[in-house]
Parts: sequence; C-alpha cells; structure tokens
Amino acid sequence: MEQYRKDLIHLHIIVFIYGFTAILGRLIGLHASDLVWYRVLIAFVSLGALMIYRKVSWQLPRISIIKLIGVGFIVALHWVSFFHAIKIANISVALGCLATTTLFTSFLEPLVLRRRISKLEIFVGVLIIIGLYTIFQFEAHYLAGIVTGLVSAFLAALFTVLNKYFIRDHHPLAISFYEMGGGLLIMSLYVLLKHAEGAPFPLPQGMDYVYLLVLGTICTAYAYMASVKVMQSLSAYTVVLTVNLEPVYGILMAFILFGESEQMSGGFYAGTLMILGAVLLFPVLRRRKILH
Repeated sequence: MEQYRKDLIHLHIIVFIYGFTAILGRLIGLHASDLVWYRVLIAFVSLGALMIYRKVSWQLPRISIIKLIGVGFIVALHWVSFFHAIKIANISVALGCLATTTLFTSFLEPLVLRRRISKLEIFVGVLIIIGLYTIFQFEAHYLAGIVTGLVSAFLAALFTVLNKYFIRDHHPLAISFYEMGGGLLIMSLYVLLKHAEGAPFPLPQGMDYVYLLVLGTICTAYAYMASVKVMQSLSAYTVVLTVNLEPVYGILMAFILFGESEQMSGGFYAGTLMILGAVLLFPVLRRRKILH
C-alpha cells in the first residue's frame, strides 16, 4: 500500500509534466511529424545513456524487442496525431479529446489482459461519451481537430495497456528505450520519404532547440520511463485515469500563456468538465464497490 501511494504521487507529477508537453507543442514551430522525430531521437539517446549509467541490461528476447518496437510505432503515431490536433485546432481541443483515453482503455484492457469488463468502467465511459457529444455540439468548426484528438486518445490507451503487459517481465528503462527506438525508426522512414520529394530537411529555429531538449529529455525520456515504472503497482486503467488530469493542467497553463486564442465556448467547458467529472467520480464509486 505504501508503494502504491508513492507511485500514485509520482504519477501526478508525471501528469503535470505531460500537461506542459502540449504547451511545448504549440511553441515549437516545426510540423507535427518533424517535431516528433526530434522528440523520439532525443529521448532514445537519453534513455540509452541512462541505461549505460544504471547498468541496465540491453538483452531481451528477440520477440520481446520486436513487440516493443511495434508499440513504439503506436507511441509515435499517438504523438503525431496529438501535436497535429494542436496545430489544426488548439491546445484545449487536443487535451479535451485526450480525456477520452479512459473510455478506450475500459474496453482495451480487458481484451489485452484478459480480465472481465467492469460495469463501472463502462458507466464512466458512457458519461465520457455524453461529455464528448456536448463538445461536438458547440465546437463543430473544430471537427478535424476533434477527430484527430480522438485518434490520439485511442492510440494512447492502446500503448498504455500493452505496456502494462510488458512491465510484468521487463525493466521499465529497457521497455522505454526499445519503444523510443521503434518510434525513431518509423518517424525516420516517414521523414526521409517526405523530404525525398525535394522538401528541405527541417531545422529548429531559435528557442526551438531549448524547447525540443526539454521535450525530449524531461517530458519524454523521464516522464515516459517513469509512467511505465509506476505500472508495477498501478493498473493501466488507474494510470490512464490519473493522466486524464492532464487537460486540467494543460488548459490552465495554455490559458495563462496564450490568453484569448485558447478561449472556448461554454459548451466546450461543460463537456470537458463532464468528462473530467466522470473520471474523478470513478475512484469514489470503486471504493464503495458500486457497479462492479
């Protein structure tokens, strides 16, 4: 129980860092795919250095490495869709949609980990759908950004559940390293193909170098590895549930830093509050053993 409490506190710190990731995505001038390429490159190198420093073994079964690289593809696609949603809509829309990760996890975790579907998780999921519908009703002009944000949320749920499966047998640093390697592989192929058509290779400008360094080390290498590690005592659903506080931190920071460009309609905030309210209601109902 003591370790559970420590990991939960640690997870909240990680979530605050995740909230700042959206701010960096807005500040960095690169296209979403180029931004993610730099992100996974920096994270991959940082995690490799950390493995050497901590003397963590590189040796994993070949099939495990292949699977982890595959999960890395999913992580990279999640980040591309997330940053693209920010670029074509704004931070608030991207983070509001990301809260639906809980809904997707409630279906994916029982399928992957072979446990029964919780009636409580389904109930919370229905409340999230209602909140999402409310957002659609008032922010239809952000349709492309909302759909992209939902794709990002589904991918986030998928790789979180898969990592819960891998943490049973492998060190969190090794998991993160090979997944970042997979992300770097798929993004490198994409960037090379894109720029083979004559487009110049993207180079950061000005403060982008600093923002990318913070994004790749603190917000990715550290935060990602730490989020995998806490799954040794926390369930995938608990992790995703806590990560749903990311919109609260991110939207508040975005409003403070960017002002009017992040202002949304009352309907958007009503739908987002409904989603977050459902998320926060879950642990209360679970403790009282309602709808199990």
